[in-house]
Amino acid sequence: MSIGTLERPLKIVGDIGGTHIRFALCRGVHDIGRVWVRRTTDYRNLEAPLREYLSQEGMSGIKTAVIGMANPIAGDQIRMTNADWSFSIEATRRALGLEHLVLINDFSALALSIPHLPADELELIGTGQAVRNTPIGILGPGTGLGVSGLIPGSDGKWIALASEGGHTSFSPCDETETWLWEEARKVYGHVSMERFLSGAGLQFIHRCLSRKAGLQPEMLSPADISGRALNDGCPRCLRTLDIFSAILGTAAANLALTLGARGGIFLGGGIIPKLGDYFTRSPFHARFHDKGRFGDYLAAIPVHVIRSPYPGLVGAAAHLIH
Repeated sequence: MSIGTLERPLKIVGDIGGTHIRFALCRGVHDIGRVWVRRTTDYRNLEAPLREYLSQEGMSGIKTAVIGMANPIAGDQIRMTNADWSFSIEATRRALGLEHLVLINDFSALALSIPHLPADELELIGTGQAVRNTPIGILGPGTGLGVSGLIPGSDGKWIALASEGGHTSFSPCDETETWLWEEARKVYGHVSMERFLSGAGLQFIHRCLSRKAGLQPEMLSPADISGRALNDGCPRCLRTLDIFSAILGTAAANLALTLGARGGIFLGGGIIPKLGDYFTRSPFHARFHDKGRFGDYLAAIPVHVIRSPYPGLVGAAAHLIH
């Protein structure tokens, strides 16, 4: 990476979820490098990993950081939903000697990345044709369920929504989902979409299916469940993925109708990009179109899987130019 200039000084961009921390240096959306990845659970707040990153050679003089975080950003105090982190943004800024420390919602950052990602990092699945200058919907299951949208502005720029749509109430669409909702309500009380559309959601669905079959549930990771389904043909694991994909189709269709997202639906997060060809033939599409009188409306909306390695970092960099 080339060094910064007075006109375009180097800045730090970041993307922090419930599983991974990613930092990088940037001068723009197409000039990002020195990517640094760590596990979120190895730290208790933002200061420690950011200080560690800044301690590397060549980092002196950096005064600005923009970081997407999987959490509502509503004031100075941050308490992460899916990680044991609690900190003050302003106290962290002062402790690190930064002039500017900006936190935005991680899926707002992901949304901002969409106009800047190359076409070969956006896989079109199914059919549909985007309508220019119309809203775009973004969602993706990972440690949690992220949701956002891009709204076209009058000045040619995009407005990213800071949404917590993953915590909207789950609504079952068939007998199996009604049963799963009842099982989840016993455990959680309120049953959000995220209770199923996340890594923990995959595990919950699999445990419920195991108990219903009269089997002792195995302690499988989300990656184990996906791997057994796709590589070993495990019927119960494959059934788990099918249920998961159908529910995601409902969530994506709801988002598309809510936003009028004729510009497309984009799927990110840590789970879907790893499902390969399975996802294209999964129940996602049938459920995405299953909206009665609005089935044709949804069939015209293109759906893409985001396959960029670090889209959150690109989105944080895009925030710098907004």
